[in-house]
Amino acid sequence: MFIQTIIILKLFIFIEQVMTQTAHIMDTASSQYTTASSLYKVHQCSKCPGDTAYHCVSCPCDLCPQCKENHVKDLQTIDHDVVSHRDKINYIPTQEICVRHPSHVYTKYCEPCQVPACNNCQTHRKHKKINVKTAYKTKRQQHRGTIHTIRSEALFYRPVLLTGIKADVKTCHTEFSPLQSEMLTKAQRLKELINYVVYDLLNNVLCYFDFKHRCKKQKIEMIRHIVRLRRYEHRYVQPAFTFSALQFLSFTKTALPQIHLTLHTSQLSMTESLNKEDVMESLSAIQITERGNRRVGNQCLLKLTSGAELHQSLTLTGVDRCLHISCVTSDRVWVSGINNLMLTDTTGVPLHRVEDSCSYIHGLHTVNSESELIYIDRRHNINKLSKDMKTTTTFIETTDFTWRPQCVYWSPSTGDLLVAMCDYDTKTGKVTGKVTRYNQSGQLTQTIQNDNTGRRLYSIPSYITENNNGDVVVSDDESYAVVVTERGGRHRFSYTGPPSGSRLYSIGICTDALSHILVCDGRTNTVQMINKDGRFLSHLLTESQEMRLPLSLSYDVNTHRLWVGSLYNDKVYVYRYITRQDALTDEHRPRPDEDAMSSSTPAV
Repeated sequence: MFIQTIIILKLFIFIEQVMTQTAHIMDTASSQYTTASSLYKVHQCSKCPGDTAYHCVSCPCDLCPQCKENHVKDLQTIDHDVVSHRDKINYIPTQEICVRHPSHVYTKYCEPCQVPACNNCQTHRKHKKINVKTAYKTKRQQHRGTIHTIRSEALFYRPVLLTGIKADVKTCHTEFSPLQSEMLTKAQRLKELINYVVYDLLNNVLCYFDFKHRCKKQKIEMIRHIVRLRRYEHRYVQPAFTFSALQFLSFTKTALPQIHLTLHTSQLSMTESLNKEDVMESLSAIQITERGNRRVGNQCLLKLTSGAELHQSLTLTGVDRCLHISCVTSDRVWVSGINNLMLTDTTGVPLHRVEDSCSYIHGLHTVNSESELIYIDRRHNINKLSKDMKTTTTFIETTDFTWRPQCVYWSPSTGDLLVAMCDYDTKTGKVTGKVTRYNQSGQLTQTIQNDNTGRRLYSIPSYITENNNGDVVVSDDESYAVVVTERGGRHRFSYTGPPSGSRLYSIGICTDALSHILVCDGRTNTVQMINKDGRFLSHLLTESQEMRLPLSLSYDVNTHRLWVGSLYNDKVYVYRYITRQDALTDEHRPRPDEDAMSSSTPAV
């Protein structure tokens, strides 16, 4: 009994020692794990507890995938530069196995072939090769704009398009089902008509197809017949040849065989069972109308905010007042003042200056889809400056100096150039204006000058633009109005400010993505917003301490921001008054604008 007690006691002591050692080991492991987790902790998103996958260089901040998606779609940060987190730490995976040589990795990039290569790839041995990392960085920089467009635009409205497509699929199924039986009936009828045509072709045409051969054969027979006739005539009138009446009759019977001349040109005739109208009806009963590419209407994507919000302001270097603005990109604009036309970025520093621009014209420049500057020079010609700003060409040469261009606008929808001109009559002292349209080759295609009653529409047009529906919008100094005509030239309305009929000192104008017309009013020092039909909506901007008189306007279609130039200082102000619709679910997304035509956006 005593021995058993000693054994049990030793057993308890052993178990206690084991438990003590185990607890020490666990404490050590826990301490090491805590140290390791603190050293190798995953980076956290700056906006939520999620893991970092992207980095915004413009903010800067770290972003998880969901926050990145919201960041690039938000109009406030739509122009920010967002890169993947591995690009931030300059990590580029290089250990990619060569397809042809599995024991080697890609280290070079063949520029002529535009494919990666390893050291054993003999095909590219004599080609120019660069480092894979360098090629990666170069290619990424080249496609930066496309990546940004996909992130900020395509991924935003493609789900809205998908909703419309799903609805159209159901509509097509419903509408095409009743037509299916009718199509089969017409197909059977058409098949019968085709069989009849084939039968008539085989039995009446193809058996006599060699018209030329048969005509030659008939010609030979006719020649032989004529020879026989001449022989008969010769024997009949020959005095030395005498024969009995019986011989004569016998001769004429054998010498003049009956020859029936028939021209085998059987034609395919349309009978009552097969006529042209029936065939055309069967072939044209089903029509497909091409309506262009699908595009989401801006009313489904954008909405007005409660008020205009100042996004940023920049001080221009060398420009005392901003007469006109033309957006090139979200961070580059052409700005003109008195005796000055320059390209600047968001810092206000001049990037390029144009020396031969006209000094006193307000809306003297515009930018086309190729980012080329189109402007009016001192000789009243309309010039085009290349994107690299190295080549200047005369797009439209002014030969009739009685009409001088006052403002220009390039139409994104048609590619045409709208030019507003005026003519000053020294005898009467009257000034008359007109709007001319030129195609992409510089040829005059349209002139808008009078309304349907013959009354002149313009006096001194200072700014010109175009609305989304094709309306031509002109700000006229002397008429104190915004004059709007259809694309065809018919006068729609003239806006003179609120209340209707009041006097409007119209200056700069522009239109936005929602087809609003924005106009600077020098009388009230405001920016007024009207709809596409001329109804006053609101004072978008009023006179502030910083900007006393808004003079010029330009709307950026990429970021949906409004650039405003001031008359009394050298600053340009950027405002936000349009934002994107709230996140749309598949069940609540509106239908897209089926009547609109698409611009080319990269699909993903």
